[in-house]
Amino acid sequence: MDNKKRFPLLSSLLPLMLLAGCAGFEPQPGPPAETGGNYRLLTKPFIAVGDTQEHLSTGYPMHDNDSAVDAYVEVAQRPPEQALFGRRLLEWALSSHPEEPYIHLGDVMDLSCRIEAIRMTRIFRAAPAAGAILPGNHDGLLFGIYSFNLLDAQLDTDARKWNRACRRGAAPEDNRHKGENEGFSKRDFISLYIEEHAARTPPKPGLQPPPKRGEHVASWRNPDPEAFLSGIEAKLLDGIVYADSYLAQRIKLPRAPEADRDVIVIGLDTNQAGALVSAWDTLMGRSPGSVGHIHPDQIRAVTPWVDEAVARGDIVIFAGHHNWRSLGLPSRVMLRSLMSQLKHPLVYLSAHTHRGFWAEHRVLASRPVLEMNVSSLSDWPIAYRRISFAYDEKAQRLLVKADLLPRGDMPTNSYADLLAAWEKQTCAQSDVPLVHLRQEDSSLVEQQRNSRGTLVEWLVQYFSPFCESCEQSLYVHAQNYQDELLQTLIQVGNDLGRNQHQLHEVALPAWCGGKDYVACTKALLDERAEGYQANVDLFRRKATLVALLNEHLDALDSHRAKSYMTCRAVLAAKIDFDATDDNHNFNRGEAKRRAEQFFRIEASVGMD
Repeated sequence: MDNKKRFPLLSSLLPLMLLAGCAGFEPQPGPPAETGGNYRLLTKPFIAVGDTQEHLSTGYPMHDNDSAVDAYVEVAQRPPEQALFGRRLLEWALSSHPEEPYIHLGDVMDLSCRIEAIRMTRIFRAAPAAGAILPGNHDGLLFGIYSFNLLDAQLDTDARKWNRACRRGAAPEDNRHKGENEGFSKRDFISLYIEEHAARTPPKPGLQPPPKRGEHVASWRNPDPEAFLSGIEAKLLDGIVYADSYLAQRIKLPRAPEADRDVIVIGLDTNQAGALVSAWDTLMGRSPGSVGHIHPDQIRAVTPWVDEAVARGDIVIFAGHHNWRSLGLPSRVMLRSLMSQLKHPLVYLSAHTHRGFWAEHRVLASRPVLEMNVSSLSDWPIAYRRISFAYDEKAQRLLVKADLLPRGDMPTNSYADLLAAWEKQTCAQSDVPLVHLRQEDSSLVEQQRNSRGTLVEWLVQYFSPFCESCEQSLYVHAQNYQDELLQTLIQVGNDLGRNQHQLHEVALPAWCGGKDYVACTKALLDERAEGYQANVDLFRRKATLVALLNEHLDALDSHRAKSYMTCRAVLAAKIDFDATDDNHNFNRGEAKRRAEQFFRIEASVGMD
């Protein structure tokens, strides 16, 4: 089999490897210092989060997500605590602000597997306030890079590679997790999102779940004039063009008591990366997921919302997953044209970078666009924002208040402040000494980083003639990660105690031989495999046990258990970040974040 047919991600992955350590950093121009003004508060605050990237770690291992790649492209494989506990960060952020609605700015999932969507749906269902989710490039696109039939129409019929990566446990007899739709396409994402809102209270008259197949256009307006999610424009497509689907949303922010107008957020889908667009990006050496695209059909669909706001005198805020500079030029040109209809200052909210910053953009038009880019809930600096808007009518300036959270008694001004706030709010509530948790996480992160393969080894496997035995080291690397996940689960038992974790109540596979989960886990950790098939079998058993126990973690709902898991996800992310060379952390170093005003909590923009 041709090597390009085996691994179509190579064309985009190798350029990332080569550029990861040598790309220069030049801070974006940011907004000037505030000089004050006569601002009238327009909205109550809402919570803005992004890039949770829930990751399935127990499917068939793949070269594209091998730990050897992680040695050269950081965050290809995160610490084991993130895979087990990372979704608790979103849960913590939403539950900490029960009176405030939220906007998730995209990348809910990582591999875009059905189980990832199921896990995150549980958290969104339990959120105490209303919310909206914008699609990210990992939400329905394989690894955030390739769409279901972009090259797969010829190279991988029915996206078998994607489905295999998403089959948790992956044991041959495990038919429950071996469906043909374990991969979660963009159509699946949009359909589930609309279904969830249609079924949720309060009722949303007229909003109907989309059909399972075929082209479908949804155009819905909420009859409740005060509803947070006030409108949806969507197009769902099948087959090779499915990534041309879009989900655009009209979000009405809750008014402040003194407000004299409404503020409408138009949540855009910046991921219309269909076959033609994605093929061009690939030929240019770019990951299709790294560049954002908005097609004219989506612009036409949201234009009536802008026209209505102009007629009413409302403020319109634009939002999308991709940061402004990551949008393709045609998309920015169309957005600038749409924005030109507005007679007030321009603001754009985004995620995608995992860094967080303020920027002011003046390219393509004289009127500036103020961008507020939220941080990530999967990579350090782990943070989120609490945003509200105010307006100075006379000066025609729009003020964006964006508290950096979590925070202590004083605003967060350093990474140390941010970590201290997380520790105080989560670790201190776990009833486990902080020094003990740090030791556990430091040891695991070091073990995970030291168990990576080498790039030379990875390339030799990649270019070798296709054969099962050539994959043996891939399964060895995957086993190393499963070992770290299993060790973390043993620590959960020791730290929380039997009554809290209840892991002993999980029904274990027959091959555990009646042992409890600790004894079965230790037996797997002690077992050594010789040869390809033995390594495959051992990996599958380890992955199956991890998948079972990980699923049980979602049932833990005590405050102590939630605090413990959230704390460990934060600590591991920070420890892993500190162990990463500054040339390989994708400009997430504190000095570079300070240069782009990450710690700033408010900025304004005018008309010129």
